[in-house]
Amino acid sequence: MKRDRVEEIAELLDKRGKLTLEQLDDYFPHVSQMTLRRDLYQLEQEGRIIRVRGGAMSVKEVQKVSGEPYTKKTAIHTDEKIKIAQKAARLIDENTSLFVDGGTTSLYLAKEMPDINIHVFTNGLAVAIEIAQKKNVHLTVLGGQVMKDNLSTASPVAKSYFDNTNFELAIISASAFTPENGFSCASQVEADLLKMTRRKAKSLYMMLDSSKIGKIMPYTFARLEDIDVLITDDNFPQELKDKFTARNIVVM
Repeated sequence: MKRDRVEEIAELLDKRGKLTLEQLDDYFPHVSQMTLRRDLYQLEQEGRIIRVRGGAMSVKEVQKVSGEPYTKKTAIHTDEKIKIAQKAARLIDENTSLFVDGGTTSLYLAKEMPDINIHVFTNGLAVAIEIAQKKNVHLTVLGGQVMKDNLSTASPVAKSYFDNTNFELAIISASAFTPENGFSCASQVEADLLKMTRRKAKSLYMMLDSSKIGKIMPYTFARLEDIDVLITDDNFPQELKDKFTARNIVVM
């Protein structure tokens, strides 16, 4: 029965934490990958798993390190975030030093990030745990107060830390965007950290899924003229893309 299989998949993911489609093939050799993908989609709609590239992970696995608010955000607009993360990952070259924020899109970027010789700075705890599994990536986590809603750290003394570190590239995300108010987030201390990151990096790549358009959060940390590349999904309105390209910003 289909429901029995779906329940068995959910139980396997709860036990294993994460499974690829190939591993699910081994468990269900008489079921097509298309059917398994539909089963995973159904479980995601029920809020029990999070689909990732090539497979899925249990929501309980994410909750071990993140808690409920972050997990809920991770499970929203999954397809868009994965596509954005895949695009961003392709822009990371070997021997690069870069900063990645702690947003949920950045968690997907951490999963897609190539395992090559790069140095990554991040204020995201879940992001750091994912990157730490890669053998060749050098990882530095910024300290400070933990913001539980997005499982990130931020501190007013971060400026002194940035004074003594160097990175060429920042790949960050925003909680909200309008052309008038720019890219914004809910926390002032986080906005201050992202402003410092923006000023420190030679290039700033912004990850923004289309669901964030038209929303305004209390604290703006960047405007159109501050970014070099916009990485978004297929639903991003063309008229807004034109606003970015008119300012010589690459839109992907």
